[in-house]
Amino acid sequence: MNDYLVRALAREAGVRVIVTSNTGLALEAADRHGTFPIASIALAHGLTGAALMGAMLKVRQRLAMKFEGSGPLQKILVESDSNGRIRGYVAQPLIDLPYQNREEVAAALGDTGLLTVVRDVLLPELVESTVPLESGDIAAELTFFLNQSEQIPSLIEISHVVDDEGTLQAVGGLLIQAMPPYENGIVNQLRNNIQELPPVADLLHSGKTPQEVTALVFGEMPYKLLEERPLHFECGCSRSRSEQALISLGAAEIQHIIDTEGETVVDCHFCHEQYLFSREELEALLKNL
Repeated sequence: MNDYLVRALAREAGVRVIVTSNTGLALEAADRHGTFPIASIALAHGLTGAALMGAMLKVRQRLAMKFEGSGPLQKILVESDSNGRIRGYVAQPLIDLPYQNREEVAAALGDTGLLTVVRDVLLPELVESTVPLESGDIAAELTFFLNQSEQIPSLIEISHVVDDEGTLQAVGGLLIQAMPPYENGIVNQLRNNIQELPPVADLLHSGKTPQEVTALVFGEMPYKLLEERPLHFECGCSRSRSEQALISLGAAEIQHIIDTEGETVVDCHFCHEQYLFSREELEALLKNL
């Protein structure tokens, strides 16, 4: 299945809408990490949030979002860039909890903790912002972040459809954001529109496209579609980066690995790609230090 987002702008009203369809990347993340259903859903929401937030980045910019909660999932970390490349993981992928509704997914993350957003906007230093968690619901946390930390009237909705076994069937999200100069209450006007609609994932699961969902969100308001952007799960890890990680351990630690284990595996947290280094390869690294 093809994952992508669309960006649209109602210039006169001063509001933009972003809609994502990203079931495929959510399923790939769940498969890579071997997540149980509730962790799969929570991670899917985090990845969708990363897609929506990443859609607002400029060329070559990147962002990372860390949700640290008091619930059994503990932490969700997701990253995205301006090209629609997204990756992420959940700290406790094997939590086995009953799933009935989104409130239980929020409880799995927890309503006490922090959301940290770090952006690389091509300045000498990274831009970091932190806000407290309010509910554990990813969409609500990001809405709170944009409205409180960024002071931009915004609304984010993220939803999913699962089958009887808890396997994801559809994942999607939308962002509504005022753009200066904007009319007072414009976000609330579109909020009222979406309250009359099924959740985005339900619409996608019924066969609607992101473009068609966008039209439903705007209703009678004139708007223009600006972009269709592919989304995909992609990790920047590599064997050479794994070598650098081993080198950073220092000669003594590498020698200890050789003496005690003979070989080692570097496991990427984000994608679970594993890089095996044999005794000979470790000895070669040691000689070059």
